Amino acid sequence: MSFDEIIDRRGSHCVKWDMMEQLYGVDPETGIAMWVADMDFRPPTCVQDAVQAMVDHGVYGYFGDDSKYRAAICWWMENRHGWKIEPDWIFTTHGLVNGTAMCLDAYTQPGDGIVLMTPVYHAFAKVIRAAGRELVECEMINADGRYELNIDAWDAQMTGNERMLILCSPHNPGGRVWTRAELQALAAFAKRHELLIVSDEIHHDLVMPGHKHIPMAQIEGITDRLIMMTAVTKTFNIAGSHVGNVIIEDPDLRAQFSARMMAMGMSPNSFGLFMATAAYSPAGAEWVDQLIPYLAENARIFDEGINAIPGLHSMALESTYLAWVDFASTGMEMAEFTRRTAKDAGIAVNHGPTFGKGGEDFLRFNIAAPRSVIEDAVRRMQAAFGDLQ
Repeated sequence: MSFDEIIDRRGSHCVKWDMMEQLYGVDPETGIAMWVADMDFRPPTCVQDAVQAMVDHGVYGYFGDDSKYRAAICWWMENRHGWKIEPDWIFTTHGLVNGTAMCLDAYTQPGDGIVLMTPVYHAFAKVIRAAGRELVECEMINADGRYELNIDAWDAQMTGNERMLILCSPHNPGGRVWTRAELQALAAFAKRHELLIVSDEIHHDLVMPGHKHIPMAQIEGITDRLIMMTAVTKTFNIAGSHVGNVIIEDPDLRAQFSARMMAMGMSPNSFGLFMATAAYSPAGAEWVDQLIPYLAENARIFDEGINAIPGLHSMALESTYLAWVDFASTGMEMAEFTRRTAKDAGIAVNHGPTFGKGGEDFLRFNIAAPRSVIEDAVRRMQAAFGDLQ
């Protein structure tokens, strides 16, 4: 696999490239798309071969007998994460935003409080509000460029109306890999306030060297309040397959979720199941093992170049391929540093306030692109902010 290959995604109905002019005013002919969290790399050959086999067969009927698909998920979780699961714990949703919405629907009622540790992935807040639930933002501490929990403050913030905590682990956009002690503290917090925990672990395979992801399911004593969510889509760059997994060990929680799935007539698409089965394999694992050091070097180059600009700081990534850049020390208003990034540098990025409290001075940059693109982005940012001393 050559991650250095430039693949032109323009005109392919690609949100990341074909929508950036409309949303951010960045011309796709001259600009760089660094916003949507997908990669500008092709998936591994094993996934491409699975899709080609479907095309060669040429009949796209209903999918049946998903035993290999479930076995592949079980194999991956045990071999890559040391987490042993059973096939009948797995539900397949249309991605994890849909999985989040399904959890809200299955376990909460309109008006219930849903806790987010902000700043955090913006889609959570969107579905919470759309579902008529109350968004409860528990802001994290930015301790010298690294997010930390603020449990004591969050304890004081709870009113008794809260029913669920949605955890982003590893964290998007801050890139944190939560420690066992931190996860235990969150588990205790959830118990004290009688919260269900929905743990979105979509980035769990994209962990930088020197760090180790711990599945929330490996924290003792919370099985009766835990819903796990994972997906192949982020790991293997197949987000368009819209396939995600909600994994529930507790039988009562599982029965509740199953009932809502049945009531809504939900079933997965066959392309996603074939792709996921192929991805969760030794060949897929080998591809991921090549991807991680490439992303790590992209992160090093990006952070070194951005941190050389006075007033800018890129958080050190422990996981994900999403750089979270703090502009607070520039003294600029948000309108000014976003304008420079979009208009002067020609880079489309996510704006920090969409991630909730604590995101006001930030922009999020996607560094899952060929090395030459990252180097170009750094040069553009240094030129756009070259007047800073």
